[in-house]
Amino acid sequence: MIMSELLRLTDIAFAYPESREPVLDGLSFVLGPDRRIGIIGPNGRGKTTFLHVCVGLIQPDRGEIAFKGHPLGRREKDLFRLRKSVGLVFQNPDDQLFCPTVLEDVAFGPLNLGFSREEATERARWALQLVDMPGYENRVTHKLSGGEKKTLSLATIVAMQPEAILLDEPSTGLDPDSREHIVHVLNNLSQSLVIVSHDWDFLARTTSELYTLDCGSLRETDRGTLHQHVHYHPSGEVPHVHQSGLP
Repeated sequence: MIMSELLRLTDIAFAYPESREPVLDGLSFVLGPDRRIGIIGPNGRGKTTFLHVCVGLIQPDRGEIAFKGHPLGRREKDLFRLRKSVGLVFQNPDDQLFCPTVLEDVAFGPLNLGFSREEATERARWALQLVDMPGYENRVTHKLSGGEKKTLSLATIVAMQPEAILLDEPSTGLDPDSREHIVHVLNNLSQSLVIVSHDWDFLARTTSELYTLDCGSLRETDRGTLHQHVHYHPSGEVPHVHQSGLP
C-alpha cells in the first residue's frame, strides 16, 4: 500500500436484492492524488453503484474499502472522514440541491463540517467564484437553468475542499455552452477526479485515464478510443479536415 493512496477498493461485490446477478463482482480500484479518471460502460452495468460504494452510500456484499490506508468501517465518524475527503456530484442536480437560495446550498456542506456560519459563507462565495458563478448568491435555486444547477451542484462539493471529486454524468442534458463551461471548470480544479460519462469527447477533454466498467469489474482502456466519435456535417460533400487531438 502506498501512503499517498486516498481510496482503495479490493474485490468488491454487490447485488441489488431484486437482481439475480451482481452489479459489481470482483471490482478493484485505487484512487490517489493528481489523477483524472474517466469511466465508461453500458447502461445498467454499475457505474453509479460504483460511485455510491466509493463514498459509503452503498455497503458492498463482499470486499474491502480502505481510506488512507485504513479499512473503512460503517461507523458514522468513519463515513464522515471519507466524505470530507471524497465528494460526489450526483447526476441529477435536484438530488443535491434543496436549499432556497444558491448561497445556502453551497454553504450547507461547510456548515456540516463544523465551520461557523461566517466561515461557511466565505467558503461558499469562494466556491461560486471558482465555478464562475459570482453574483448568484441570492438567486432562487429551483429557478436556475439545468446547466446552472449542474455547476451549482459541483460548487456545493468544491466548497468543502475535498481531495477528490466523483462526478456522475456531469454533461448529461447540457446545451453546448453549459457543457463547455463545465469542461472549463473541471480543467481548472486541482483535485483528483473520477468522471462517469457516456460523453466520450467530454472525457477526452477532462481526463487522462480511461476505464471501462462491464461484467462487474473495471479494466483499463486505451484512451485512443476516446477519439472515436460520430458527428454530422451539414455539408457532407465539402472537403474538410479533422485536426488530431481535438474533439
